[in-house]
Amino acid sequence: MSSEYRLEMREITKSFSAVHALNRVSLSVRPGEVHALVGENGAGKSTLMKILSGAYHKDAGEIFLDGKRVEFSNPKHAKDLGISVIYQEFMLAPDLTVAENIFIDKLSEGGLLIRWPHLRQKAREQLSELGFEDINPNAKVASLSVAYQQVVEISKCLARETKILVLDEPTAVLTFAEIRKLFDVIRKLKADGVSIIYISHRLEEIFELSDRITVLKDGGYVDTVETASIDKTKLVTMMVGRDLSQMFPKRNASIGGVVLEVEKMSSGQAVREVSFKLHAGEVLGFYGLVGAGRTETMSAIFGARKRDGGAVRLNGREIYFRHPAEAVKIGFGMLQEDRKKLGLLLSKSIRINTMLASLSKVANQWGILKQKKEKSIVEDTLKTIDTKYASVDHDVSSLSGGNQQKIALAKWISADCRCVVFDEPTRGVDVGAKTEIYKIINSLAESGVAIIMISSEMPEIIGMCDRAIVMRQGATIGVLEHDRLDENTLIKLAMGVS
Repeated sequence: MSSEYRLEMREITKSFSAVHALNRVSLSVRPGEVHALVGENGAGKSTLMKILSGAYHKDAGEIFLDGKRVEFSNPKHAKDLGISVIYQEFMLAPDLTVAENIFIDKLSEGGLLIRWPHLRQKAREQLSELGFEDINPNAKVASLSVAYQQVVEISKCLARETKILVLDEPTAVLTFAEIRKLFDVIRKLKADGVSIIYISHRLEEIFELSDRITVLKDGGYVDTVETASIDKTKLVTMMVGRDLSQMFPKRNASIGGVVLEVEKMSSGQAVREVSFKLHAGEVLGFYGLVGAGRTETMSAIFGARKRDGGAVRLNGREIYFRHPAEAVKIGFGMLQEDRKKLGLLLSKSIRINTMLASLSKVANQWGILKQKKEKSIVEDTLKTIDTKYASVDHDVSSLSGGNQQKIALAKWISADCRCVVFDEPTRGVDVGAKTEIYKIINSLAESGVAIIMISSEMPEIIGMCDRAIVMRQGATIGVLEHDRLDENTLIKLAMGVS
């Protein structure tokens, strides 16, 4: 066995019932290497990493660490051997402090008593190393923003003597500045000899950070390539099996009259006198850094957040939604950013989730659902957006991330909304699913639906939107027509650079 590799996973196979999640997949990672692991949702990336972490047991294949064959009995065994995994879902105790979470595995460091001042100081040093000195080690994790919770999760892993660090979509909830800090930390770890497996759907991150890339597709191994030897177009083709040079499909929408008009609307400190107009058939982008107030603005319109002042008119009529149900009733929908907490009922069926906003369509006068009609509407809706599923009665949790997002979209399509807010509609989905979601949004716009799209991805704003509004610190600071949309202008406005 060559000592060239810190980790080598050879021909790993894993099945769940009759479904092959992994079929003879191999992965090799060198010391001090950033190795990207890419593939569409359902390609097998998460399953492979769960085997590496000891959470799953492989059916066949071999794993070597520093040239020695190993068998992981459980996740603790993998951690003891220097393997740390940061999943998209945080593994934090919200009611414990930051310091307690970071050193949860070794609070007393083998002694009888916990030395609290020492523990807090070590946590402060760990956070400072990441560039987040402003996080209080004494604060409860539940009181932190989602971005800061992610930082604590990273700190917790780095507190161990980690040889192999797996990062699964680590930048999904971080601001631009925080992402740069994280990249600095990754480069430092790389220089210290830590092997990093980096999973992300953001191709620009893959090309900036990684030394090599391993591609998986449909549970199988495609290839491992040097990052410098490939471009984005070739990588995407390897991932999805088809050319996606046209990432953003063309749209033939006719921009109509004003559907939604917001005038000097405020909501606490998060939304300060926001004004804009949205037209039928238009895709209006909202860009800004995390905390800019985009989601809060739309939540205030939708009735999920209290408004303090200003006016909102829908189709010329002034409205004030006290609850989201009132908005849905008159054709205003909002796809939430966090699909797992707010957009879907993961433990419920595909059928229930798809019809959640339009039950009146399939209920009789006594409120009893017409199941045959319901099933027909669900199947027809999902067919139009090319959703992959086995049965509409299966739980949404059984689907890949991309197909879960399609179910979240289907809920608003079946509700026949004429004005919809899509908050980060492609977050956490692969490039193939992204293009399919773009097609869905374009199709809605072409049918005359007025669409607001909140996105933190500048290429998405530029490629999809007719206009874009940039927000900063709760206020709108710029409106850009399509021909003025470029990354330089967007980021300067978002960061307050004149």
